[in-house]
Amino acid sequence: MPHYKKLGSIPAKRHIQFRKPDGSLYSEQLVSTAGFSDIYSLLYHNYPPTLVKQAGEAINVTPEIAIEQNLTNRSFLGFNIPQKDDYLESRIPVLVNQDVTIYLAAPKQSLTTYFFKNSGADEMIFVHHGEGKLKTTYGNIRFYPGDHLIIPRGSIYQIEFKTEENRLFIVESYHPFRYPKRYINNMGQLLEHAPYCERDIRGPEELEVHDEVGEFKVIIKRKDFIFPYVYASHPFDVVGWDGYHYPYAFSIHDFEPITGRVHQPPPVHQTFETDKFVMCAFVPRLYDYHPQSIPAPYNHSNVDSDEVLYYVDGDFMSRKSVEKGQITLHPLGIPHGPHPGAVEKSIGKKGTDEVAVMVDTFNPLKITRQALEIEDTKYHLSWLD
Repeated sequence: MPHYKKLGSIPAKRHIQFRKPDGSLYSEQLVSTAGFSDIYSLLYHNYPPTLVKQAGEAINVTPEIAIEQNLTNRSFLGFNIPQKDDYLESRIPVLVNQDVTIYLAAPKQSLTTYFFKNSGADEMIFVHHGEGKLKTTYGNIRFYPGDHLIIPRGSIYQIEFKTEENRLFIVESYHPFRYPKRYINNMGQLLEHAPYCERDIRGPEELEVHDEVGEFKVIIKRKDFIFPYVYASHPFDVVGWDGYHYPYAFSIHDFEPITGRVHQPPPVHQTFETDKFVMCAFVPRLYDYHPQSIPAPYNHSNVDSDEVLYYVDGDFMSRKSVEKGQITLHPLGIPHGPHPGAVEKSIGKKGTDEVAVMVDTFNPLKITRQALEIEDTKYHLSWLD
């Protein structure tokens, strides 16, 4: 979780009078988690955040599942999804279970005509291609290729792209993203051996305050339904806030890899965790330096997790061929490892330039209809000579 942050103007204490220059009160909002028992933030609005002018009917957006039970190694060509103008319409569900939905997205236009809030899940937006600004109730965050944008549930946001080609890998989680427990001390500080530190976490830095009334469309998502709302005041009317619950960015290029004399297991690449899955980052690094080391990963069976790898950039020495935006799915218990010839080829190599994001889920993943439309159907045969 991020650490304490303060932005804008706030009163000296919680829950006391905080007045505008004209003498009227700002409207205080507590955004709290786990039934007021976990992290929270306090926001101060120009107008009460409760001014709803219209609440529309629920729209069902449940992913269409094509394969409920999967036990086959699969691959999907992520750059083959269609580009779409609208941000929400561009989000294509690929893999899903009761804990997480993994999307691919290729939005051509910024999200500016309405606002979006995921009220039931945290979101991690990995920016493969694209640059711009994440605009939120808590302020703005500039983003670049390689950024993980962590948006906690309940955050209203827009995305402003500076680029025409935008490729996103999105993980929607019904469980909060956290720093791995082994990376933090009992005060919540990231430890010396962690592969990143607080300096690498970029919270909102620009508070864009709108003192506006009118009609403002907010699309709110809860589980597999979206609800169109119209509010009477601009969602970004916050003059100040403080706390621990807010969006932030972390670049994969700021992850410092952990290496060893022999091949290290995937947990050394971990970036975030939840109660139901973990995330990892594979980045350019030196290979193992034992004189008889084999840099290629050994064959392995992850008997407790489905393993998803999203390829970003570089040359993956364990694979015959990899495309940018490709996703591989290796289900629990089914062995996988380097392709034929990759082990011998890796010996003597000094390093790798690969970049990838991994998601290991503790519950099996289901495959959507849209995923099958971009599948490399021969991937499970790729270990044959």
